[in-house]
This record gives sequence, C-alpha cells and structure tokens, in this order.
Amino acid sequence: MKIGVIGGGAWGTALAQVAAFGGETLLWAREAEVVASIADRRENQLFLQGLRLSEAIRPTGELADLQHCDCLLAVTPAQHMRAVLESLPFCPPALLLCSKGIEEESGKLLHAVAREACPEAAVMVLSGPTFAHEVAAGLPTALTLAAEVEAEAEAVRARLARPAFRIYLSDDLAGAEVGGAVKNVLAIACSVVEGRGLGQNARAALIARGFAEMTRFGLARGARAETLAGLSGLGDLVLTCSSTSSRNFSLGKGLGEGRPAASLMSDRRTVAEGAFTAPVLRRLAEEDGVDMPIVAAVDDLLAGRAGVDSVLERLLSRPPRAERA
Repeated sequence: MKIGVIGGGAWGTALAQVAAFGGETLLWAREAEVVASIADRRENQLFLQGLRLSEAIRPTGELADLQHCDCLLAVTPAQHMRAVLESLPFCPPALLLCSKGIEEESGKLLHAVAREACPEAAVMVLSGPTFAHEVAAGLPTALTLAAEVEAEAEAVRARLARPAFRIYLSDDLAGAEVGGAVKNVLAIACSVVEGRGLGQNARAALIARGFAEMTRFGLARGARAETLAGLSGLGDLVLTCSSTSSRNFSLGKGLGEGRPAASLMSDRRTVAEGAFTAPVLRRLAEEDGVDMPIVAAVDDLLAGRAGVDSVLERLLSRPPRAERA
C-alpha cells in the first residue's frame, strides 16, 4: 500500500516518518521551504526541528504527485480540510483523517466534510493521545482507527502499525472525532487554570467535568460512550490537558495570565484548533440542548465577552447537583 500525507506540519511529518518504515511515502507540504528542507537536509526545520527524517520520505509541493497513492493521510487544519480535499485533482481510494476539529461554517465533523469533498473515497479517522515530536522519535503511542468497513481499516493498520505505534480499531467515526475536537477546547480551559495559579485540584476537577461535557455532546451526536472513554476521547483529553507541549494549552495559559486572545493567536504559525472549535461547539451544543458550561466559558474568553475572573465566578456559582455524566 502506497501512502501519501497531505500536510507538512509537525504531525504530518511525524506520520510520514512512521509510514516510511513500510516503504516510500509521499509528503505534500504547502510551504516551499518545508519541501526544500526535507529534500536537501532530511529535516523539517520549520515545524519539527532536530529530527533526521527517513530517506523513504519524498517531499512534494504538487498534490498531483499523490495520485497513485492507495491511501492519503489528511493532516491539514480542520478549517482548511474541505478546501484542500476539493483541490485534489483526483479522488483517492482511501482517505485517513488525522486532524481534529469541527468545520466552523457547517458545524460538520470532518468525516462528513471528507465524504462531501471525496465521495468515492473510503473515509477513516485516526485519533488519540499523540504529540508529534514523541511519535516522530519512536516513543510508544496508541491510537484509535475508526472505519465503517473493518477490512479497509485492517489494511491501513497493517501498513502503518509498528511495535511502538499501536492502532486499535473501531467503527465509531463520530466518537473518534468528537473526542479529538472537544478536548482541544477543554485543554484551553485547563491551561487557564494553570495560568491563573488555581492549583492541581482545580485542574483535575475540570478534566473530569469536561469529560462529562464531552460525553453528553458525543452521545447527542451519535457517538458511543465506550469510544469517548477510550484513546480518542479520555486518553487524548488527559494528554492535552496535562502538558505544556499542547498549542491549546499554551493559548489558555496566556489567557489565564491576563493576556488578550487576539495577541496570543496573532503570531502563531501553528494552529490552536480549540480556538476555532469553541464557538461552533457551543452553537451545536445549544442546538442539541446539551449543557456545556466549560465550553461556553472558553468561548466567552476567546471572544472577549468576559474575563477570567467573571467566567470563574460563573462556573463556581453554578448550583450543586448530583454527579452524573
């Protein structure tokens, strides 16, 4: 199976490094400097410095070069996924979505976006607790691969899996995607707690209650509870809310320290996807009648409608009730 990767950021490069163990892997990058850096120096100096990349990775700036790939790994930011897929001059046999988020304009999960953009492709989702630099370095990682047809998922797993890159199969695409999208917003909330110096008790409580919000929203969107409690849901949530390596965590920490959201996001080359997901997630939750107070608080912070102290007061003054999902 010939693999192509769409997206030359840190995560796309890390996945290309994994795929290269199984043979030649094409890596498409929008940035000409990324293509040149990998071709000339065997390093993605822009997004993943310090790691020598496999000779089996062939970088390209032309999407047409991916035409003969059996499976494309789509690793573009969620808000650009539709445009990039629609710009493909062909429809791939299989499309593995490796980005996390919800399309802001339509409110659709990315597997629905991909099916509209590439209706003939077998669409799958790869999600879980992953930091790109650890995956690229070969450190142990486990993920969920969700697909409706098990045989298609098995073929992709056989091509990508390594002893330190474990892949567990599921047929719950919605569950795999909801976890990855919601955790980005909750990571911003957890890092606000860090930036404000509110302590580890508060962070742990926020992770637990945030998981309850994720579960309520996921069930309303057709996800299964066991998927949300697995690698792509709870696992990813714990990782992203517990490490300063997360872009979403860095953004929230700045908010907790009193810095305005606009300045925190203006000079970022990489995307804190939770900032785009928060408003659409809040809108969808309200449409579904799902209570997500933490998500609403993050949305208000990012939009400048409220400050940290006011959203904290709002959350802490919620009436006590029985603990339930």
